[in-house]
Amino acid sequence: MCFFFLVSALFCCRETTVAQAFGENGAVAVIADAPEAGTLHAYSAVLYDAESGRVLYEKNGYEVLPMASTTKILTLLVVLENSEPDEIVTVSKNAAMQPDVQLNMNTGEQYYVKDLCYSLMLESHNDTAVALAEHVGGSVEGFAAMMNAKAKALGAYSGNFVTPNGLDADGHGINAADLAKIAAYAVKQEDFIEITNTESYSFKELTKGRGFTVSNKNRFLTMMDGAIGVKTGFTGKAGYCFVGAVKRNDRLLISVVLASGWPPNKNYKWSDTIKLMEYGISGFEKKPLINDIEELPELPSLPVIKGQQESVSLCYGEEGLTGLSETKRLLSGTESIRFIPEINFNALPAPAEKGTEVGTLLVKVGKDCIQKIPIQTAEAAVPVNYGFYFKEMLNMFFSGEAFTTLRGLFH
Repeated sequence: MCFFFLVSALFCCRETTVAQAFGENGAVAVIADAPEAGTLHAYSAVLYDAESGRVLYEKNGYEVLPMASTTKILTLLVVLENSEPDEIVTVSKNAAMQPDVQLNMNTGEQYYVKDLCYSLMLESHNDTAVALAEHVGGSVEGFAAMMNAKAKALGAYSGNFVTPNGLDADGHGINAADLAKIAAYAVKQEDFIEITNTESYSFKELTKGRGFTVSNKNRFLTMMDGAIGVKTGFTGKAGYCFVGAVKRNDRLLISVVLASGWPPNKNYKWSDTIKLMEYGISGFEKKPLINDIEELPELPSLPVIKGQQESVSLCYGEEGLTGLSETKRLLSGTESIRFIPEINFNALPAPAEKGTEVGTLLVKVGKDCIQKIPIQTAEAAVPVNYGFYFKEMLNMFFSGEAFTTLRGLFH
């Protein structure tokens, strides 16, 4: 054991550590200049890339605000995911008493869920929202809990939903960035888009056969090529609000404007939305994250603790590299991509298998981390053993290195 301790001391003397010697530099090609979004009437606005989940532009986009009937985007999602189209909704007194805008349902009437979904989104009926909420959630409060759970599942953590129709209520609000996140999910659901893009829809009440026709009030659908939604909103507290979506060949954009004026300026929301969407279309170009993986920062070797080799070489995860070279993102002319390696260890304890994850390559645009790639060991770190120490001791003895090292330890 004394021999083992002595030789261990010899080898511990030669161990070193590696500093995290990576700065935020990573050479990247810069794309041509893009126009700015311009001045907006909206107090809060966001332009969002629905494919990458990145905010492309924001003005007070992370401030929680009331959002009026844009709330119904989430209402419809929760209804679609927790009910069947042919389920029958019986209207309660509470639902029938909701303020305008109304379908003007009566207490005790019955409707199919599918029919009420069109009433909810095409004409934004508040009584319909409550009737659906009570049917799916058992109560407005129960449905609100379902809405909040869904919002959090989508990563919209700022949202707090109290009402299913978006009428002003204490604590009912969300920031524009999170509302865009919910809308980005919504417009990828076929049944959601089928409802919100319908021009008009007719249906009947089930007990007495009263007939209704609802028409789409979303003017944005005819304002831009590729417009696919999604929802208007207004209350005295929230002002005019709108969540829009445009789908072009190589991009899916979401815009959100909150508090975009008050009466009589109901058209501000349209002009604000068009400015945002035009910026998203003309100001961004879809580019690969990298043209050649050889451009990535070179990785150092990582020292090994109690290993048969002093260090191991590192590499980027192969699957991550494939994804990196195949991925494209929307970038403006003022944005560049940076590659920032972060190593989690100063030294790696042996044993460690080849492919052990020791860090991450952060792919950043501005402050946003848009992708992560694992950094791994390119070889195994084999631990020392008695046989290794004995062999090394013999080599050191015959080379004279052992005497020099021991003299340094005892003097």
